[in-house]
Amino acid sequence: MSARRSLVWLGLTPEPEQELPTAVAALRARADGRPPSPLVAAERQRVERLVLRGTQRGWLRYLREVTDLVVEAAGSRTADPGAALLAGEVVLDHHRMLIGLPGAGYERTAAQRRELERALVRLRSRAPLGASELRSTL
Repeated sequence: MSARRSLVWLGLTPEPEQELPTAVAALRARADGRPPSPLVAAERQRVERLVLRGTQRGWLRYLREVTDLVVEAAGSRTADPGAALLAGEVVLDHHRMLIGLPGAGYERTAAQRRELERALVRLRSRAPLGASELRSTL
């Protein structure tokens, strides 16, 4: 690891690492309920690789993908609104915390924050449970 590589982004919050793999796997599987275990394991490995060996830029690219999945789910009647709601809230919280870090991460994610806020309004109107209840079902 380079001595110049900034690691400050790793200290934001553990929720994305803990909660996104299952929710994102559910969104990628495009099915209600529990996503297939191999898909969850693959997503967990991807997140682990990004956190252990990645950069803030790579992490933000991954969260852009998650944002796209959430926005797509918000406009779909067949996507799992619970998984999308959970993933959207986790990414939005993460992006809001970027304001406290040095660098341009907060500015770079401004459009994503707006997209997520709009998508979450739509998803909340469709999801039968709140985010805390969703965490226990995924």
